[in-house]
Amino acid sequence: MPIQIIRNDITKMAVDAIVNTSNPDLEPSGGVNGAIHKAAGPQLAGECRLLGGCKPGEAKITHGYNLPAKFVIHTVGPVWHGGIHGEQETLASCYRNALELARDKGCETVAFPLISAGTFGYPKKKALKTAMDVIGDFLLDNDMTVYLIVFNKECLNVSKSLFADVKEYIDEHYVETCEQDPYLSRALQRERTAMAGFALPQFLEKQKSQASKVSEARAEFLAVEDEAPEGSLDDWLDQIDESFSEMMIRKIKEKGMTNADCYKKANIDKKLFSKIKANPQYKPKKANVLAIAVALELTLDETKELLMKAGLALSHSDKFDLIVEYFILHGRYDIFEINEMLFHHDQPLLGGSLA
Repeated sequence: MPIQIIRNDITKMAVDAIVNTSNPDLEPSGGVNGAIHKAAGPQLAGECRLLGGCKPGEAKITHGYNLPAKFVIHTVGPVWHGGIHGEQETLASCYRNALELARDKGCETVAFPLISAGTFGYPKKKALKTAMDVIGDFLLDNDMTVYLIVFNKECLNVSKSLFADVKEYIDEHYVETCEQDPYLSRALQRERTAMAGFALPQFLEKQKSQASKVSEARAEFLAVEDEAPEGSLDDWLDQIDESFSEMMIRKIKEKGMTNADCYKKANIDKKLFSKIKANPQYKPKKANVLAIAVALELTLDETKELLMKAGLALSHSDKFDLIVEYFILHGRYDIFEINEMLFHHDQPLLGGSLA
């Protein structure tokens, strides 16, 4: 049931159905429509002529022919005239009717382009918001994986102020994993460069203080006594801690949520959730653990504990981790907003994975 935002050629998507942004006559033209007809072959146009056209906001379905997709769902988006002529309602109907048609045909995977955001002139950010809102609402009650194909990061609905705040958080906390000095944050590295030749004594003192803190941390880590545990191995295994699956189930109950509430908010496939729930020893990927943490609206400490149960941890040398950490720290638990930011930074998305 997840939404996945990807950059791809929609004609190469091996899904049950792809969505074509067509014209009212359902005739081949340019853009996405032309590319789909070209890839599918002339039989697609022949079947389209039997459908009697399509009004804006409606959706009609044909076979995929030479496409890797089984079906093509044709819909006619609105032409943008300033947003005062019902464009948003028509665009929402395109997505809703296409999704309902796909569901009625038993489709489990559907790929959409960003409808009307090309030659029809619909502002890309407004088009994306409508797409995410309608698809998100539909998936609350339907199990389906939806791919939203976008051409570039400029399509995303990321506000400039939020982007600046996240970028500042990354710059402040990101630790380069470089051979020269892996313990200094980017901000401190820039400061070192900027201060080279200026106020050298003060800068060296700051560097010395930083190095001292690192040394203390290392010493504390190495000071752990290397002693064999008391008792047999069986005794220690009897004390095994709560598993990831058990903690997840406990947190769902504590939050007063249902299992469906959790996996839908987490943008996670129902089958994967069932696999995690049924196997206490299952170790999911980090993207799915963090998706569940976001769905459960866990604090940062709770999130770290949940990750630890899966044998994982957050790292300040990973931009993906820092971006998710920023949203959790600031109590922003909209998984689609987080995914838009991750996509903008060329990072993997939360949820969606089947592992």
